[in-house]
Amino acid sequence: MEKTLNVQGMSCGHCKMSVEGALKNLDGVSAAEVNLDAGNVDVTYDDSKITVDAMKEAIEDQGYDVE
Repeated sequence: MEKTLNVQGMSCGHCKMSVEGALKNLDGVSAAEVNLDAGNVDVTYDDSKITVDAMKEAIEDQGYDVE
């Protein structure tokens, strides 16, 4: 499955690494690609292992808001 999440507050390379790292550490997420210009992250994941809510929570734990 693929999902694009809109994330508020990302502005730099550190933000990108924080969000991608948090997502990639989750069991079931195979890829995460942040687009700083668009303010979103494309996530490839296995929906039998992880929920969108869990991914949102991981991003919010890094200090960013998910729409």
